[in-house]
Order: sequence, then structure tokens, then C-alpha cells
Amino acid sequence: MTIRPRLVSIAAAFSLLWTCIPNAETPADASAGELSARVPRTSAGPARTGLRRLRQQDALLYVPSGYRARQAAPLLVMFHGAGGNAGQSIGLARGLAERQGFLLLAPKSRAASWDIISSRSFGADVVGLDSTLQEVFAAYSIDRKRVAVGGFSDGASYALSLGLINGDLFSDVFAFAPGFVAPGRLQGKPRIFISHGTTDRVLPIGSTSRRIVPRLKRAGYKVDYEEFAGGHEIPDRIARRFLETLAAAPRYSGEGRDP
Repeated sequence: MTIRPRLVSIAAAFSLLWTCIPNAETPADASAGELSARVPRTSAGPARTGLRRLRQQDALLYVPSGYRARQAAPLLVMFHGAGGNAGQSIGLARGLAERQGFLLLAPKSRAASWDIISSRSFGADVVGLDSTLQEVFAAYSIDRKRVAVGGFSDGASYALSLGLINGDLFSDVFAFAPGFVAPGRLQGKPRIFISHGTTDRVLPIGSTSRRIVPRLKRAGYKVDYEEFAGGHEIPDRIARRFLETLAAAPRYSGEGRDP
């Protein structure tokens, strides 16, 4: 399925910002995009499979039918584009989540887009995501080495920004047509996949991904970057490729505990 935004993103109005601040042992600060939720060291008990609505921000969680608490499963957090909703994110990845056995979490922004875009600062959406992740981590056995974050358009910018700030939580970041990376205290070195259409008129590639990718590489990140002939969209083959990349990542056999 090829996905296009329902509203034009305002992320193009942002100039690309890049700030690398050394990691420090400080409490998580939601206003800085920092998440406190972490996968616990012990496995969770059995929990319901299928599609369920969580308590925070109309978030949706899809749990594959093959989920078993004794085997830690990977988790993908997927952010929608401007004017989108959690259902669109579930629709993109639900089939492969079921086949490959990973959990799919789709939050919903409080405004038309994510807080760093709609209000020019991190805030309510970070707090909501933190609570949602804590709910998921408490109920399900998650592979701490395979917690990924991704998104499309504004959601891609949000995934890149939170993914780099919380790189000690997220192992992989997937960004489809991002517009910017927000500054913050960078942690860890997650793997990064970025795709962008060469004729994108919403977030033109020359002022976005073609600037973002070289900066990420200079900062020492491993970046898998693909341009394609097309506009502001996610072609089928790009969607399949990123989901297969997540599914093929090395499994963690510690059942929620350190190796």
C-alpha cells in the first residue's frame, strides 16, 4: 500500500537543527524529548493478543497471535504523519507484525501533529508515549535489543528526533520522508533507515534527507538510505524492506534478562 498524508506537513518550515550534547546521568526530561520507560529485566506474564486500545492518547497496540511471554518479542513504535491517526500506522505494518511476531504500537498525537511540530517544543506527546510504553512493558515480554521507532513525514521527523535522544532505548530508527531532526542530548547509536522520494513536494528531498543523512553519518551513525522515484509516500517495496529489516535483526534469547 502506498501512503500519502491527508494534511500538508508544517515540518518544512523548520530549519534543520543539530545539537550533540554529551550523555549525562540525569533524570529523563520530557521537555527535552527524553523517555524514562525502559524494558524491565524480568519477563511479563501472559497478556491478550490481537488489536487493543491502550489508556493513553488513543494509542493502539497490535500483538501477534503467536506471542508467548516466555520468548521476548521485538516492538515497533510507529508515528503517523500530520493529520493522521494510529489506525494508519497499524494498517501499514500489521500483516508483517503477525507473520514475523513483533508487537506494533501506534500512538496518536494530541494535536494535528506531534508536539515538537505543533507547539515547537517537546511536551504532552512525550509524556503520553512514556506512559504508553510503561503500560506495554509491564504487560508484555519485550526484547530489549529490538525496540524500534519509525514514522512517516512529521512522524518520521518525530521518530528521528526521539530515536536519537533515546538511543539507549531504541535499537533502530525508521524514517520515511523526514523533514528535520530536533536538537537534544543524544544517547546510544541506533541503526537508522531513511527513505525519501526524489519528487517530494511536501518535504523536498534537497532540503531534508539529503542534508540529514550526511550529518548523521558524520556523527557516527550507521545509516541505510534509499531514494526512490516518487513523491511524499511510502512505496510498497520500501515498506516491506524496512519491516523485513526489523524482523531479521538478531534475537535476544534472555527472556527479558541481561545476557
